[in-house]
Amino acid sequence: MNRIASPKNNRVKEWKKLNSKKGRDKAGCFIIEGPHLVEEALLCHAPVSDLIIDESFQIPAKWHTGNVTTWVVASSVINELSDTESPQGVIAIVENETKPIELNPEGTYVLIDGIQDPGNLGTIIRTADSAGVDGVILGSGTVDLFNSKVLRSTQGSLFHIEVTKGNLNEWIDRFKKGGIKVYGTALQDGVAYTKESDPGGYALLLGNEANGVSPDLLEKTDQNLFVPIYGKAESLNVAVAAGILLYGMKQNRVNQ
Repeated sequence: MNRIASPKNNRVKEWKKLNSKKGRDKAGCFIIEGPHLVEEALLCHAPVSDLIIDESFQIPAKWHTGNVTTWVVASSVINELSDTESPQGVIAIVENETKPIELNPEGTYVLIDGIQDPGNLGTIIRTADSAGVDGVILGSGTVDLFNSKVLRSTQGSLFHIEVTKGNLNEWIDRFKKGGIKVYGTALQDGVAYTKESDPGGYALLLGNEANGVSPDLLEKTDQNLFVPIYGKAESLNVAVAAGILLYGMKQNRVNQ
């Protein structure tokens, strides 16, 4: 194992740059921390290049680090790299390796249009993973996938499901050409999701927290859906709505 004692070490300085989007884009990799995220990355054979552990941290026997370079560092180094108030003693560097999303005529997909809150995006990815979604596409204006808060909110689901960036107009055309129905989320020209029968393969388009889905994208959808509100709330959080729609549509399919 390699050892680093000082947070002023040049390698530590390079790792710290990964806490910014600019640094991540330039390096082509991102940083994760905490035993759960690191374990999920290793179990899913994500391209982990470096494992950075506090001197007191014991690597679990079930972690197969393979060709991963392991660094034992002082607590001050972990504190320098960590983005949390209570570092958990383990950090990993992961290469940004995007795999192409394959279209399945019976598959389920999620399109993200300009969602800004890291917690919302991470929760949607985690929910999509739980609901058996085949892929998530992030459109322009969406918060960076590798933002630390997004990564923590996914709870490791980022390593279970294909997530990529893309032009949503092009993806909608691709889905429709492949016989995959595209649902927008909007009250205008919308129907309650409970009224929609089994759609077969479909893509669900989710929009910005304040402004919803872009009008130009809504014009291209096959149908718009909404979640009925029975109380006095004006709207639902987008991540909550995503969960209701994904599971509700799955139940619609089961009931057919």
